Amino acid sequence: MESEQRLKRKRIYRPYSRAQFLSRRSLILCLSFFVFLMFLSSERFPIRTVSFHPVVSVPSLSILSKNSLQDSFHAKLRFPLSVEDRVLFPDHLLLLVSDKIDEAEKLDCVYHKVLNHKDVVRQRVLSVDEFDGFRSVVRCPLPAWNYSVAAGLMWRGHGVDYGLSLRSNRTVHSWDRLVYEAAFDGKTAVVFAKGLNLRPHKESDPNRFMCQFGLKNSDEEDEGFVVLTEAIVAAQEVVRCSLPSSIRNNPDSAQGIRVTVVLASRNDVKHVRMPSAVRFRNSRSYDYRRNRMRHKENIAMPSVAKLYNSKSYQTKRNDEKFELCACTMLWNQAPALREWIMYHTWLGVERWFIYDNNSDDGIQDVIEELDFQDYNVSRHTWPWIKTQEAGFSHCALRARNECKWVGFFDVDEFYYFPRHHRRGLPGQNLLRSLVANYSSSRMIAEIRTACHSFGPSGLSSPPLQGVTVGYTCRLQSPERHKSIVRPDLLNETLLNVVHHFQLKKGFRYLNVPESSIIINHYKYQVWETFRAKFFRRVATYVVDWQENQNQGSKDRAPGLGTEAIEPPNWRKQFCEVWDTGLRDFVLANLADPATGCLPWEKSLL
Repeated sequence: MESEQRLKRKRIYRPYSRAQFLSRRSLILCLSFFVFLMFLSSERFPIRTVSFHPVVSVPSLSILSKNSLQDSFHAKLRFPLSVEDRVLFPDHLLLLVSDKIDEAEKLDCVYHKVLNHKDVVRQRVLSVDEFDGFRSVVRCPLPAWNYSVAAGLMWRGHGVDYGLSLRSNRTVHSWDRLVYEAAFDGKTAVVFAKGLNLRPHKESDPNRFMCQFGLKNSDEEDEGFVVLTEAIVAAQEVVRCSLPSSIRNNPDSAQGIRVTVVLASRNDVKHVRMPSAVRFRNSRSYDYRRNRMRHKENIAMPSVAKLYNSKSYQTKRNDEKFELCACTMLWNQAPALREWIMYHTWLGVERWFIYDNNSDDGIQDVIEELDFQDYNVSRHTWPWIKTQEAGFSHCALRARNECKWVGFFDVDEFYYFPRHHRRGLPGQNLLRSLVANYSSSRMIAEIRTACHSFGPSGLSSPPLQGVTVGYTCRLQSPERHKSIVRPDLLNETLLNVVHHFQLKKGFRYLNVPESSIIINHYKYQVWETFRAKFFRRVATYVVDWQENQNQGSKDRAPGLGTEAIEPPNWRKQFCEVWDTGLRDFVLANLADPATGCLPWEKSLL
C-alpha cells in the first residue's frame, strides 16, 4: 500500500520529459518569430484584419542588418490594398485607399461582371496621387455597362485575390450627393458637401444641419460611437459645426474620424432645439432608444470625409508668416505654371498653393522642378470636380496658418503696374509692398483689382516667350476683378464667388485704381490652348460650355456656342485695343541682357 502511494507521488511530481520541454520551447519560438514579423511589417505595412493575407517565404537566415532584412521581407510580400470608398464621377471612378502607393504603374483596376463574379476584367489605373497626407486616390476608367462599378485593385502580375480589397466595403457613392472633405478650424469642423442645394453666393439657415462624427461609415448599421453637434453657419457647399468636447480637448483622438452632414427634420428645426451634442453608442440602453426615436427622421449624407490633425498646418505667429501667398485651382495647365509663378515671385509672392483638379499633363514634374529652384510651391490633390469655390475656402483655411495675405487668381492672369512702368521705377516686389501697406489696417481686409481680357492677338500658335510677351491686343473695357485677402479676417462661412470673399463685420475691400494696378487676363488665347475650356470648368456655378445654358454669360466666349469648333477668324477676335504695356515691362525687367531670354524659357535651352 505504501509503495503504491510512493509510485503515485512520483508520477505526479515527475519532471517534464525532454519531448514536453521541446514542445513548449518550439511554441515560444514560433510565437516570438511571429511577433518579430509583425514588428518588421508595422513600419511600412499597416496590418488590417480584413486584408492581411500574406504568403510568407522564409529563406535560410544569415546575419543581416535590420534594413536589409526589412527590404527582403518587403520583396517577398505584396499586400492587398484596402479600398475605403468609391465615388462615381461622370467620366471616371475614384477609389480612396488607406495605403501609400509607391508603384502606381504596376496597379490595375479590377471589375467583375454583374451576374458572374468569376468573370473579371482588368484595366490600368488612370492615375494615382497622395491625398490628405494619409490616404491615396486612384482614378479608374468607367467599366462596361454589364460590369460592376464596385471596382477593386490588383497588383499586375500578382496572384493575390483582388476580392480582398472588396471585403471591407463595396459601397459606391454618387458624386451628386456626398460629403467629400472636412478640416479642423479651432473649436469647429468645416465640412464640405455636394448636393446640399443651397443658394449660390448666399448664407443659408444653419438650423437645417448638424454634423455627425463617428468612426465608421454613416450608412453602416453598426455605427459604433457617434456624436451629433449643431451647425453654426452654412453657405454653398460649406457647413461649419462645433466640435464635440472630447475632440476639442484632444484633437489627436480624432485622427481619421469620419464626418458627415445630417439634414435635420422639419420637426427638429421648428419645435426642438438641438443640444450642443447628442451622443449615440452602440448599445440598447434607454438613452440610445430615446435619441434614436427623437432623431429618426434626420438623414445623414453619405461621406468619404475624414478629419486629420496635421501638424504641418499649425498656425505661425504673425511675425513668422509670409507677407504674400497665392492660391489657384487648375486642370491640365502645367505648361502655364512656370511663367505665372516666376513672374509673380518676382513681384513678391513668397508661397504657392496649387490645387490640382485631376490633371494628367505632368504637373507634378513641373512643380517639383520649381520647388527645387526654391519657389516654395506645393501641390494639393483636389479630386472633386466643379468645386472651385469650396476649394478656395479650403485653401483659405490652410493658408491662414502661414500667410498674412493670399491672392486668389488663375494661371492666365498677371498683375501689372502701369504707373511704375511709365515712370521707369523698379518693379521687383511691387505686389508684396502694396499689400504690406495694409497688413496692419483696422478696416481693409481685401484688395480688388480689375481685369482686362486679351484675345489671340493675331497668333495661330502659342507664343514662344510666354503669354505676357505674345498677347498684346485686348477688349477695351475691363471685365470683373480678382482679390487678395487677409485670410484671418474672412467671414466664418468662408463664402466666396471665386473673385472675392465675404469679410468679417467691420472690414471692407479696397478697389485699387486701374492706372496704378491692373490684371492682364489672357482669357482668349490661340485656339489650340483655348479649346480645353470646353472639356472642363472648375467653378461650381459656371456651366460647362458643352451645355446649352447661359450662352450670353461673361464666363463664356461671346457667340461661340457649345461645340469645340474653331470659329472663322478666331485669331483676330477680341481685339479692340493694342496694349504692349506688360510685354514691355517684362522684357525691360526680366529678359537676360546677353541672350534676351526670359527666366521661364531657360529650361528649353
